[in-house]
Amino acid sequence: MVVADLDLDGANRVAAEIGGFAAHVDVVNEQSVRALLGEVLERWGTPYALVTSAGVTQAPVPAEDLDLPEWQRVMTVNVQGTWLPAQIIGTAMAEEGRGAIATIASVAGMRSMPLHAYSTSKAAVIQLTSNLATQWGSRGVRVNGVAPGYTLTPLLESRIAEGERKIERILATNAMGRLVTADEVASTIEFLIGDAASAITGVTIPVDAGWLVTPSWSTYGELVELSHDHTNPLSKTNERTRQ
Repeated sequence: MVVADLDLDGANRVAAEIGGFAAHVDVVNEQSVRALLGEVLERWGTPYALVTSAGVTQAPVPAEDLDLPEWQRVMTVNVQGTWLPAQIIGTAMAEEGRGAIATIASVAGMRSMPLHAYSTSKAAVIQLTSNLATQWGSRGVRVNGVAPGYTLTPLLESRIAEGERKIERILATNAMGRLVTADEVASTIEFLIGDAASAITGVTIPVDAGWLVTPSWSTYGELVELSHDHTNPLSKTNERTRQ
């Protein structure tokens, strides 16, 4: 397994943990991605799986306060940074006649949010996923996506601790009453690029603990909110993952 990242030191740390190899890549630079593919081809041959996981987020702001540099930053990393690896490495897979690609979208790309650049970029990733799946399906390459919901990452945990995100609000519109873990997202990716998903292509699977399906129930009163125990929600997420 090759762990490719702009942060080579970080890639080395992850590669050491999983027994893989580290490589440098700038996913928004075409020549950098082509150089990565060349290195992989030379050392190991055509890859059979690709996960396009680079991405950045943004602060929730009104549309009138979102400046062009911030818009461009988010769109470049999230859309171009998905497109280039998928296009370049996916082309090599199609020439070989096999392969699987997993893109990382977000539930933000499926609903209206005050994340005008981020949610738009993730909607683009979802569309890109279905486009490539159709393009390369007959050539043996499957392309699917994962759309995480509110996931317990260090970033989200710090924002909850700093009061920038209200955990009660998140869980009040969440069917399972908990956050998603990174391992749960990774497990879905592992499924999509594996043989168990050999007949699945062109879909984006939400991994959101029921966040997408819950908000419309609020028009019927407090039924969903009353069914949740919000005591120590971060601990509850970890406990349910261990079960």
